Amino acid sequence: MTQHLLMIEDDHRLAGMVGEYLTQSGFAVRHAPDGASGLAAVQDGPVDLILLDLMLPDADGLDICRRIRALPGDTARVPVLMLTAKGDAMDRIVGLELGADDYLPKPFEPRELLARIRAVLRRQGAQPGAERQVMQFGSLEIDRDARTVALNGEPCELTSYQFDLLVTLAERAGRVLTREQIMEAVRGRELEAFDRSIDVHMGRIRAAIEADVKNPKRILTVRGVGYVFAKQQD
Repeated sequence: MTQHLLMIEDDHRLAGMVGEYLTQSGFAVRHAPDGASGLAAVQDGPVDLILLDLMLPDADGLDICRRIRALPGDTARVPVLMLTAKGDAMDRIVGLELGADDYLPKPFEPRELLARIRAVLRRQGAQPGAERQVMQFGSLEIDRDARTVALNGEPCELTSYQFDLLVTLAERAGRVLTREQIMEAVRGRELEAFDRSIDVHMGRIRAAIEADVKNPKRILTVRGVGYVFAKQQD
């Protein structure tokens, strides 16, 4: 089944080159040159993933990401891969806090972009034919098949990337994992030396599943090492 990508990018030349490459790779690609047309295209659908540039002529890409996440229904959960100015770490961090699933600095290699897209879509989709597996930790339920998380029966809002981070920790409950081990398990590659995006995501996960973010009981920080998912919970 063809997967549909929406590229919100004001650089027509770049959009054309990327669109042609991704089309040859089997995707259906639409292009929106600004934030307004991008938001309209997201709601018109179908969209399986959004490539979002942060420097748009009519809007801040971060604001567009925020507005996408505020849309009703499943549309709000469409994966977003941000395209950022190289070295603009603060924009990446803010974007991740707003719910982006991944980022790629410009300039980028088309092959890396394709790999990132496939990785995000792979995390987003449930495994067909897989046995339903639900992990239960007290009042926290993690359904790997449905890719949902519930606390006291209420759904927790996580991006597909954050869901995979949570599963990575939960499957290894009681074991301390370094940031590098966590990111390698999820992305399949080592974490860049000074990339602290993992901490941003952990903050978002804690906000969704902890009763008190300042005093977490489920995901614990091990100073100088990484994180551990507590075996014993409420």
